[in-house]
Amino acid sequence: MSKNLEGQQILVLPEGATRVLGRDAQRTNIAVAYAVANAIRTTLGPKGMDKMLVSELGDIVITNDGATILEEMNVEHPAAKIMVEIAKTQDKEVGDGTTTSVMIAGMLLKKAGDLLDQNIHASTIVKGYNLAAIKSIAILDTIATKVDIKDTKVLEEIAAVSMGSKSVGIGDQKDVLARLVVKAVTQVAEHKDGKYVIDHELVKIEKKAGGEINDTAVIQGVLIDKEIVHPGMPKSLKNPKVALIDAALEIEKTEVDAKIEITSPTQMQEFLAQEEKMLKDMVEKITSTGANIVFCQKGIDDVAQHFLSKKGVAAVRRVKKSDMEKLARATGAKIATTLDDLTAKDLGVAGDVVEKKIAGESMVFVENCPNAKSATIFVRGSTEHVVAEAERAITDAIGAVSSAIEDGKYVTGGGSAEIEIAAKLGQYATEVGGREQLAIQAFAEALEIVPRTLAESTGSDAIDLLVNLRTKHKSADGVHFGVNVYTGAIADMKKEGVFEPAKVKKQAIQSASEAARMLLRIDDMISSKGKSGGAGAGGMPPGGMGGMGDY
Repeated sequence: MSKNLEGQQILVLPEGATRVLGRDAQRTNIAVAYAVANAIRTTLGPKGMDKMLVSELGDIVITNDGATILEEMNVEHPAAKIMVEIAKTQDKEVGDGTTTSVMIAGMLLKKAGDLLDQNIHASTIVKGYNLAAIKSIAILDTIATKVDIKDTKVLEEIAAVSMGSKSVGIGDQKDVLARLVVKAVTQVAEHKDGKYVIDHELVKIEKKAGGEINDTAVIQGVLIDKEIVHPGMPKSLKNPKVALIDAALEIEKTEVDAKIEITSPTQMQEFLAQEEKMLKDMVEKITSTGANIVFCQKGIDDVAQHFLSKKGVAAVRRVKKSDMEKLARATGAKIATTLDDLTAKDLGVAGDVVEKKIAGESMVFVENCPNAKSATIFVRGSTEHVVAEAERAITDAIGAVSSAIEDGKYVTGGGSAEIEIAAKLGQYATEVGGREQLAIQAFAEALEIVPRTLAESTGSDAIDLLVNLRTKHKSADGVHFGVNVYTGAIADMKKEGVFEPAKVKKQAIQSASEAARMLLRIDDMISSKGKSGGAGAGGMPPGGMGGMGDY
C-alpha cells in the first residue's frame, strides 16, 4: 500500500502486504464462510453423508461430526477460522448442533450478500440480524416443552436424535446407546440451588476396538486402563474397601545430593534391611486401615508390591489424576496425599473390583458402587474408526441430554422449530418495518436451510417439502411438523418422537448470528507479508480465499 504525495511515494505497509477493501472484503468473507458451511452441510441428519479426512501424516478420520470435520480440515483464511470457532463454541457450550450452527451462519452471510448487492448498508443488515436473533430466541421459548430428569423416555429420544446422524445411530444400536447415555448422565447429575448441574468430566468414555457396538456398556463406577501390579494379588474382590493414595510407595530420593559411605558388608546389609523395613511400614499403615485394594497415583516399589500381595491386598499404580478424582466420586473415598493421613474413614466402597482382559489388554473394573457419582461408558466397536465415531456420537448425546436436563426444555426436531421461527419472523418483519425488515426476512429464510438440507438428504423434492411445511405451519396444529427423513414426507415430529434440546437450538442461533454480524462489519482486510513472501498475518494469502480452494 502506498500513497503519492506531491509526486513522492510513501510506503505505509511493507512490501508484499496485501489489502482488500470495502465491498471486495465483504464478498471474500461471505464466499469463504459459505464455502465452509457448504463443505459440512451434507452431513446433517440421519441421512447425512460422512467425510473422510486425511492428515499430512496419513491419519484417517471418517466422521460427520461438524466440529471434528472443521478441526481436521486445517483451514487458512481468517473468515474460515471464525467459522471453525463457531463450531468449537457450540461444542464446548452444549456439545451438539455444530453442523447446524455453522450452516446457519453460512446461509446468513449468503443472504446478507444478496442484500448488499441491493445497496442495503451492512450496518442496517447487522441491526436487522440482531433484532431477528433476539426474536428467534423468544419464539423458541414459546414453542419449547418442559422436561425433567425423571422423563427418561423423552431424554432417550433426545439422545437418539443427537446420535442419529452418526454411522452408529442406525436401528437398534441408537436406542441401546441412548439408554446407556441417559443412565450415565442421570447418575452424575447433581441438584444444586433448585436446578441440576452436570459435570461432563464425571462421565468417562473408555474405548477399545473389538466386539460390536451393542457390547458398549455403562459401568456404575470407573474403568481404569491399568492392570493389578503383582501376579500374587487377588484379581477379583467382592465389596472391597478402596484406598486412594497420591504418594509414592517407594523409598524417595533426597532432594539434595547426598552421599552414603558404606565400609563393610554388614552395613550394606543393615542399609538394605532398613529400606525393606521402611517399605514394610508403609504397607502396614495401609493394611491397618482395612483396605483391600489400593489405587496409587505414583509408583509402587517391587518390595512394597510383595508385602501387599502377602497381605492379600490388590494394588494399581500410576493411575491418572482425573481417574483418581472419578474413583473418589464413585467410591466415596478421600485421596490421601501422605500415608500418615490415611485412616479407615478415608476408605471408599465398591461392589466389585475385577481385572479383565479386553482385546489382549488388562483393565481394572471398579463397578456396582452403591452411591456412585461418576460413571464410565465403555465403548466397543469392530474397528478403531467405528469406535472413534461411536465415541463422538456418545459425546454429542451426553451434551444434548445434559443441555435438556440443565435447561429443562426441548423442542421438536426435523426442521420443525426452524420453520416455525421463520414463519413468526416473517410476521415480525412487517411489524418492524423500514429497511431492517428485509434483513429480518433474510434471517428467516436462512433458518429454512435446516429443513431444506434434511429434505435434500432424503432424495425428495426439497422445494415441495418446504412449501408443504410452510402451509402446515400456518395452521393451528402445524407447530411441530417437520421433515421425516426416513419417509421423505412431512410429519408431526412430536408423534414421531424427534426431540432436541432448546438450549442447543438457542446456542446455534446465537453463535451463527454473532459470527455473521462480526464478519459483515469488516470492510478492510490487511495482511502483512509472510516470512516466505506467501501467506500473511492470519494466514491470508494474497487474493483472499486461501485454504478453501479445494472445497
